Amino acid sequence: MHNQVQTVDGLSDTTEAILFKQAQAGCEASLNQLMSRHERLVPFVVRRQTLGKLPFVEAVQAGRIGLWRAIMGYDHQRGYAFSTYACTAIARHIWQAVKRAERADPESVGIVPAVTIDETDPAVVWEASAVSAALNAAVERLPERLRDIIMARYGLAGKSATTYREIGATLGFTGERIRQLHTEALVWLRHPAHSQCLRALLERHTVADYEAAESLAQHWLRWRGGHRER
Repeated sequence: MHNQVQTVDGLSDTTEAILFKQAQAGCEASLNQLMSRHERLVPFVVRRQTLGKLPFVEAVQAGRIGLWRAIMGYDHQRGYAFSTYACTAIARHIWQAVKRAERADPESVGIVPAVTIDETDPAVVWEASAVSAALNAAVERLPERLRDIIMARYGLAGKSATTYREIGATLGFTGERIRQLHTEALVWLRHPAHSQCLRALLERHTVADYEAAESLAQHWLRWRGGHRER
């Protein structure tokens, strides 16, 4: 006889445990199925939050991102229900969206309470790991010279951060030229064509975000056209 593990709320059966494993391994179908099963948690949390200037629809979208990240970080072996874990993640993302909305409002005043980040939370750990992986992947796609400058400037790959002058001495350029190339590398990394995955993780992938990145790239290209230096 097929045995299923029944719990109050977290994993309804062994099938759902498998869905979590598959979703976390990259199975889109399993992720979509879990999102559909637990999506009711989003409006449940939204209606209990103070939204301030944040529209309800945007709060729901922020909550869905929180639900997605909860699915990707949930570990049933820790013994707590998924709904408990997910509601915390959903509430955190809604509150972050509320803060952004308040900062965007020129008339808002006062101090917004800081969000406490639990570094032992699997969702937080997964999010940090995913952001780091997406950033490293973007840097790896840079043209070789720009990649070397970014890695040296920010001390990536376990190295110490380096000044423009020190990088220039190594590569045979002036410090000012290295500064220009560093700016070019950042423009490259911010461009929508190269940053979509990272922007999605950081919630910086609105139309306005992409238009600003494209405008910056066009401005840089015009400036470089009048200041060419080999």
